[in-house]
Amino acid sequence: MRGLIFAALLPLAAAAAAQEPAVPLPPNATAEGLPPIPQSIADRLAPYAEFRRASLLGWHPADRTILVTTRFGNAYQIHRVDRPGGARTQLTFYRDGIGGSAAYNPVNARAFVFTKDISGSGDALQIFRYDEATGRATMLTDGRSTNGVPVWAPDGSRIAFDSTRRNGRDRDLWVMDPGDPASARLVAETEGAWSVADWSSDGRELLAVESVSISSESYVWRVNVETGAKTPLTPHADGKALWTSPVFGAGGRSVYALSNRGSEFTRVWRADVRTGTWTPVTPDRESVEAFAVSPDGRVLAIVFDRDAASVLELIDASTRRTVVTPHIPVGQISNLQWRPHGREVAFDFASVSTYGDVYSVQYPSGTLVRWTHSEIGGVKGDTLAAPEIIHWKSFDGRMISGILYRPPARFTGPRPVMINIHGGPNDPASRERPRFIGRSNYFLNELGIAIIYPNVRGTFGFGTTFEQLDDGRKREDAVKDVGALLDWVGAQPSLDARRVMVTGASYGGYMTLAVAEKYHDRIRCAFEGFGISNFLTYLENTEPSRQADRRAEYGDPSDPAMRAFLLEISPVTQASRLTMPLLIAQGRNDTRVPIQQAEEIRRAVAPNGNPVWYVVYDDGHGFTKRVNDDFNQYCWILFVQTYLLNGN
Repeated sequence: MRGLIFAALLPLAAAAAAQEPAVPLPPNATAEGLPPIPQSIADRLAPYAEFRRASLLGWHPADRTILVTTRFGNAYQIHRVDRPGGARTQLTFYRDGIGGSAAYNPVNARAFVFTKDISGSGDALQIFRYDEATGRATMLTDGRSTNGVPVWAPDGSRIAFDSTRRNGRDRDLWVMDPGDPASARLVAETEGAWSVADWSSDGRELLAVESVSISSESYVWRVNVETGAKTPLTPHADGKALWTSPVFGAGGRSVYALSNRGSEFTRVWRADVRTGTWTPVTPDRESVEAFAVSPDGRVLAIVFDRDAASVLELIDASTRRTVVTPHIPVGQISNLQWRPHGREVAFDFASVSTYGDVYSVQYPSGTLVRWTHSEIGGVKGDTLAAPEIIHWKSFDGRMISGILYRPPARFTGPRPVMINIHGGPNDPASRERPRFIGRSNYFLNELGIAIIYPNVRGTFGFGTTFEQLDDGRKREDAVKDVGALLDWVGAQPSLDARRVMVTGASYGGYMTLAVAEKYHDRIRCAFEGFGISNFLTYLENTEPSRQADRRAEYGDPSDPAMRAFLLEISPVTQASRLTMPLLIAQGRNDTRVPIQQAEEIRRAVAPNGNPVWYVVYDDGHGFTKRVNDDFNQYCWILFVQTYLLNGN
């Protein structure tokens, strides 16, 4: 009966859409099974779509000026802001935008370096030098390799960066004079994923991070710039730990880093470079999200994770005592950067009513300064739904949490539910917290849909044990967490357990397919983007420099038993259970989750006879282009209207 209802709904939707103008398919996209998108959807969405954010890139070396990235047109570009609240002066004008990092020469402001992808994938970053006098940018790298974020030497003579230039797979360490691209020199050959974090004050050494697994194991090394000799700075013998964000203290006698060494939570640690002895700076009971050391080494700006919100404290580095706790609204703080030669730390701030803006705090007064004021469209921040933190008991008795956004009270009766599962799975940026949900406010305010963002096991920020509960053969336990959420929804009188959809992108795309298969009789429809459908072909074809890390997370298919397990849990294996309407979005140039994954699941579900809308964009992993982002949202809305809100 369900199949007959779905079959009847689609012609009706298409007929209705044919009576009014349709939104044209973007010129860089192709679609199969997609009905015309009524122009009225785009018109109604418009007030919710005109929001933007600004993200901090870096400080000017002398003036109280910052670089930010923001999007006024189709893509994010670099802008300069000369004073708090000042206008944003656009500096780059690339059709497809820039890659999200930029830094001035620390000695003078004649140039800055930035990263940008030229392949269309969004991941194969190249390094460019921007000349302030001419406004022209020059590509410094080879245009083929994948390159990391460049880090300036203290004297401004060189940058250091990681690159796959040598063999297309391993991220070796390089240095270069940005004024002479031909000066690029391989400092140290490596195996796997390495990145540059900092230079010593004398320019003789680098701090580098070796990442075995981005979620559970990494190490810090000192690397001699002249000889390439690598000296371990973190212990290998006392168990796996995650070490990130290492920086030299003033004078180079100490190193600070974040680590979960011997703890459930991430702390700030300090090492004596001479002895290699590490000492925790922050207590074991406190989880730290980010930190930054002041230019004179006397103050640590530390962001603590408290009650699903960020709290910034300025701490005396010698006594470890809090000197200032600035009054900052409830939200998330990230990307801390001290002003060179100054006593002011800038950062990105986001909240339920703010997508993202740049602020700073002055030391020691604690004065909060807002640098950018980004619009959130035709809605008022104080009218947006206040999120609720919810908890439910999973299959093994463990409590799982999520964020629930309810529609306005004018929508009566049990409300349909959208379960939106984050990517990652262990990416700190993917953890769900109360936040500005952008266009998804349309689903709440105009369609009356409740939205739940779960933090299933494996999510970063809930302790080391929790983060590893989905590793290897425990992968499907995260799927069961959503099954328990479906039970919770069924017990809520205000929610309609008969009208539930599941959606997610990247790893959330895999979770969407897996949940829809396992609980196919409880899911009305599903929308996945950039999702893993076959772990075996995914691990073989994801970008080469990521393969070792992904095997550490999902399992190594060279082991016959693990290979059989990965195939067993791959969505393509159980595709016959995907009998509900399905929307698939994919980037043609995606190197993280290649288009092959979308094609495999599309072919696998074809015999089921259920509606499948399949849209492919000339984009990478996610939507870097505004036109694609907008059209994807139009598809999503029509899909929800057709299959979640309608029918029986």
